[in-house]
Amino acid sequence: MWGFVFAVPSFYWAMGGLAGTASTISPSLVKLAQEQNPGFLAVLWVTGVLKVVGGLLGLALVRRRAWGRGVECLLQLMAWGAGVLLVWHGALFVGQGLLVQAHVIELAPEMLSISRWYTYLWGPWFVCGGIAFIVAARARLSTMADRRGATIAGMVGGLGALALSAASLIAGIG
Repeated sequence: MWGFVFAVPSFYWAMGGLAGTASTISPSLVKLAQEQNPGFLAVLWVTGVLKVVGGLLGLALVRRRAWGRGVECLLQLMAWGAGVLLVWHGALFVGQGLLVQAHVIELAPEMLSISRWYTYLWGPWFVCGGIAFIVAARARLSTMADRRGATIAGMVGGLGALALSAASLIAGIG
C-alpha cells in the first residue's frame, strides 16, 4: 500500500495540483510545478508510475503464489534494491535535517520550515517504505525452499542500490 499512497502526490502535482507544495517541498521544485515545466512534469509522471510499480512489487512479495525461480530472484533483486535505496535516501533527509536543527550546518532561513518537513515527514516516509520492502522480501525469502539464487539476487539489488546512491551523492545528483 505504501507505493500506491506515495504515488498520489506525484500524480496530483503532475496534473497541476499545488496544494501543500509551498510549505512541504523545495522552492525550486515548487517553481517548476507552478511553471508547468514539461521536463519536471515528465519526471512527476515517471516517478508516479514507478511508485505504482513499487506497490505492485509489494503485492507480488506478499502473495502466497510461487512465481518460479527466475521471478522470485527478480522480486528479491527489486525489493532489496528499492528497500536499500529508500532507507538510504530517507536517512539522508533525516540526517541532514537533524544536523541543520543542531546548527552543525546552516540553511537559508526561508528553507528551515521546509527542512523540517524533509526531516520529519519525507525522510521517515522513505525509510518506512524501504523497511517495508526489506521486511516483505525477507518474509518471502523465508517461505522459499531454494533460497540461494534469490538471496544472491537480493544482495546484488541491495549492493547495487548502495553503489548507485553513493555514485549519485558523489556526483552531486539528487
